[in-house]
Order: sequence, then structure tokens, then C-alpha cells
Amino acid sequence: MQFKYPELLWGLLLLLIPIFIHLFQLRRFKKTPFTNVKFLKKVISESRRSSTLKKWLLLFSRLIIIAGLVIAFAQPFFAKNTALQTKETVIYLDNSFSMHAKSENSTVFQDAAQQLLQAIPDDQLFSLFTNDQVFKNTSVKNIQNDLLTLPAAAEQLSLTEIQLKANTLFSTSDDIQKNLIVISDFQLRMGENPSDLLSSTTTHFVHQAAQNLKNVAIDSVYSTPSNTENIELTALLSTNYDVESVPVSLMNNDILIAKTSAIFDENRKAKIQFTLPKTEKIIGTIEVLDAGLPYDNRLYFNIDEKEKINVLVIGDAHSEFLNRIYTPDEFNLKITSSKNLNYSILTNQNLIILNELETISNALITSLKSFAETTGNVVVIPGQEINLQSYNKFVSSFYGTSFMGLSKLELAISIINFEHPIYHNVFKQNITNFQYPKVSNYYTLSSRASSVLSFQNKEPFLIGSDNIYVFSAPISLENSTFKNSPLIVPTFYNLAIQSLKLPKLYQNIGQNIAIDIPIKLPKDHILKVVKDKQEFIPQQKSFANKVSLSFLESPKYDGIFQIKNNQEILQNISFNFSREESDLRFLDVNNISSNSVNKSITSLFQDLQNNNAINDLCKWFVILAGVFMLIEVLIQKYL
Repeated sequence: MQFKYPELLWGLLLLLIPIFIHLFQLRRFKKTPFTNVKFLKKVISESRRSSTLKKWLLLFSRLIIIAGLVIAFAQPFFAKNTALQTKETVIYLDNSFSMHAKSENSTVFQDAAQQLLQAIPDDQLFSLFTNDQVFKNTSVKNIQNDLLTLPAAAEQLSLTEIQLKANTLFSTSDDIQKNLIVISDFQLRMGENPSDLLSSTTTHFVHQAAQNLKNVAIDSVYSTPSNTENIELTALLSTNYDVESVPVSLMNNDILIAKTSAIFDENRKAKIQFTLPKTEKIIGTIEVLDAGLPYDNRLYFNIDEKEKINVLVIGDAHSEFLNRIYTPDEFNLKITSSKNLNYSILTNQNLIILNELETISNALITSLKSFAETTGNVVVIPGQEINLQSYNKFVSSFYGTSFMGLSKLELAISIINFEHPIYHNVFKQNITNFQYPKVSNYYTLSSRASSVLSFQNKEPFLIGSDNIYVFSAPISLENSTFKNSPLIVPTFYNLAIQSLKLPKLYQNIGQNIAIDIPIKLPKDHILKVVKDKQEFIPQQKSFANKVSLSFLESPKYDGIFQIKNNQEILQNISFNFSREESDLRFLDVNNISSNSVNKSITSLFQDLQNNNAINDLCKWFVILAGVFMLIEVLIQKYL
């Protein structure tokens, strides 16, 4: 038993008063003579025994009355040790897409939010965070509307991130009991059991998940040219249960233009194809009918009129191979000699290739440096005999690069940097049995830049990043077999593609996305991204012949957006959420370190309240004192 005001127990010293009164009574018996002495002795004897019993009963009653009142004022109670501690509660509520699976009445997330609002006492302060929002030191009334209308989040915090985030919301005091409540379906991508980052925290897991969730997802879409007039649009689908087929619709501006069935194989995968006119503008949506997760039933994409990339080749060496790579349907290729070069056209280019020049003039060096810093990409292919001083004057500012001298050693180009952006998505796997091209002579390069291709002795053949790429050897047929190698097509093609980052069929929200809009903006003008009545301004940087846009934090929702210059629509861009949430595999919460695992939010909070309950005994001691007051009256009256 514990006391709220233990200092009042000093009042028990008042018990000495009735004791002293009982022991030192001032009252004395007076003898009265009577004729019948024998009878008198009997009466006196009986009166004394009765009086002594009465006095002891009165003393006992008064002691209990005083003790009961004193203890009642000290407010006694029964409680566990933790019930008296100051407590902090931090709640993580998972609002990822998998938590928005349909339940009997609404969604798993909405059911969890309703339970949470009903379980938390109205006067309790707590902190709550989701994957994308934080509510600190709040109450149920303050966040009720926000919680019920909270949208799904594309992000998914890992278990380690949840602990780190919760640690920032707890106070630093060690005398406080800290309760972390994690409410989630615990998808597998939340990570394995983290290290004990919060050893002073009591962690409770509440597992919330849809029962027998069956889901069909549109994973990705890509296009390939089928002939000169059409393109083939391919969609990949997956499911987590055995189903033979599902209907798939293709919409253009909300108009149904094609419909087919996706037939799933034994791996629960399906591939469907649509044939579309190459010249037609498509504001497309691919849809499936599915009762599982709603977010992956629709995938947005757009096919706009593709901007052609401007490529300028400067040099007298043979450039026919570039005509086969930079075809007229995608590129505007112009080839000129250094003597006939019109410097005014440089700013209109996206990629400039110096094709085996003997020397680079000072005027060209100045123009190319400005071009590489503000406009596009430059590729340097040295000649068989070059002016080292002029070449080094241009490339020296690029990662300290310099041509050291000519090495007459035949080497194979056998090392490919598969992680370099130039070869992104070019190879399905790292190849080792490739017929590598060779060179007869090459220049030794000194540079801090990353290598794209290297010789068998690990010296670089092609280096580059940002806006400048440098070959260390001529690629003419007299010196190299590189022109006859399959490597030449993806290398030069991607060098041009990266000089003007055109939008893809669609982008994934949350990734660091960069695209270029080929437009020259007046000073202080900006581009806006608009969908319906909502708009935002992305990060952007203007150059001489383009505007570079970057998307990381925006947008927050999927769909097809318009990129506008004032009211002029320049082009469309499509955004979709990553399909990682569609992988419906879950952790076994019983194998994760925690203080408790629960299936019901209501029962968890009921247990927490029971652990914090205080049984007040004050009224019982008041009743006890009252009962003995009544007993004392009865003793005085009837005994």
C-alpha cells in the first residue's frame, strides 16, 4: 500500500490521546454503606467488570476512528511501480499503400485509425508519426480530422528508421517510461530485426493486415518500335494468387482504345502488348479491375512528339558510322570541318563531337568550355597525330585530365564499367565472353575522372562524366576495331541521349528525376507543372537552348501532368508510384524483438491503462471510521 501524502501519517500520534485518557482516568468509585454487605459486594463486582469491558471497547473504537481518518487524509492506494512513473507515448501508424487494402467496411488503415482514436483517452498527450507526417505532443481531438483524411504515402519507413524517428520525439530524461507503439502490416521490405537502438523504450507491435488479400498489379510499361509506322507498347503484370486471366484496358484521354486479357503463367507473371501509331500523341492509362490494392491498378504514361537531339560533328575524319547511329527520326546530325565551322550554331547543339582533330584552336577551346558548362555534352576523339598542348588546354579543367604521350602498344578494350550511366539498362548481366575491340596505338591519360571503358592493362580508353567525355585513342579503322564492335552503338547513342534528357514514358515518384525542355526562356520566366487545378514549380535551371527540370520531392501523387510556359503547354510528363508495395510478403512479428505483440489496438491500450491503474483506498478508510463511530454510539447507549 502506498500513500499520496505520507507526511500526514504523523497524525497517527493522535492515537496516544485516547490511550492516555484510558490509562489515567480521574474518575474514582465512591463506596456507599448498605445493610446487606454480601449482596453489595456482588453488585460492585458485576459493575466493575462491565465498566472495564465497555472502556476497552470504546478505546478500540476511538483508535480505529482516529487511525481511519488519518490514513484516509493520507490517501492510500494500491498500484504497480510503473503506474507512478511519468510516461511518454509515441505511436507509429503505417500509412503505406499496403495498409490501404480493402477490409470489410473501409480499408485496413482507416480501421486502425478509428480504433486508435477510440482507444486513446481524450486527455492523454502523445506523439504520432506516419511515413510522411509528424504530430508532436498532441491529443485525439487535435488530430482526429487529420488522421481520418490522411492519404496513402509512397514512402515506407524501415524498422530501424522507425526507431530513430521515435527517438527524436521522446524526451532525453531517463526517469520517464517511454512507450513506442508500432501499428503496421509489417511488410518484408521494412527490413530485418534492427539492433536495439532504444534499450530504454518499451516497444509494442500491433499487427494490422487484410485477410486473404488477393492483388493484381501493373508492374511496368515500355515501348519498342515494331516498324516505321507503329510502336509496340508492352505491359508487365503480376499477381500474388492463382488466377488464369484478368481484363486489361488501354485508355487515351479517358477514351477506351484497346482491351485485352492478361494470361498469367506458372510464375504468376503476364505480358501484354498493344500496337500504337508512331505519330499519334497518347495521353495513356493502362487499367485492370482488381479488389486488392487500389494504387497499382492503374499506370499512367504519355507519348508526345519526340524532340530531336542536335548533334554536331567537327572534323575531317570519316564520320559515316555516326550517320547510322544518329538517324533522322531521332537526331539532327550535322558534320563540318573545323575550317568551315560556324561558331554561331554551337549554342543550338546538344552534343558536339571532336572527331580526330589534329589541333583545337583557342577560339574553339573557349567556345567549347562555355558550351560544356552551360549547354550540352562534348566528346573528344583524338587523332593519330595531335597537338598535345592544345588538347590539354581544353581537357585540363576536366578532373585534371591531360594527354601524356602516344603509346604504340596493341591492347584489347576489355573492361566495361557496367555501373556507368552510359550503360544503364544496356546489359542484362555482366558479360565476360565478349569479342572485345582492339587498338594499335593509344594516348596515356592522366585523370581523376571515372572510366567508362578500359584496356586490359586497366588504362582508360574512354573517361567521362558530367558534360565531357574523352577517348584516349583514335577510333578510325586504321587504328581500332571499335567501329566494328557492338559497343559503339550504345556508347555513342547514349552519349547523345544524355545530352538532352527527354522524358520517358513515365517516371517513378520519389526518385531523383531530371529532364530537359528544349526551349529558350526569357529572363525571370519559369516553367510550371500543372494537373487539373493543382500546380507546382519544380527546381529548374535555364541554359542557352534548354531548361533543366528536376523532380525529387514533387509531385506527391500520380497522374499525367502538363509542363507549361505561362499558358502554353510544352509537353506532358507522367508520374507513377513505385510498385514495391505490391510485393505482399510480410515479416513474422513474433521473431522481432519487442515487449509485446498485439492484434488489437483496443486491447493494447486497455492493457496499458490497467498497468497504470491506481486503486484508491481513501473511501474505504472513511467508511471504516464511520462504521466505528456508529459502533461507539451503540456501545455508549446499550452497553
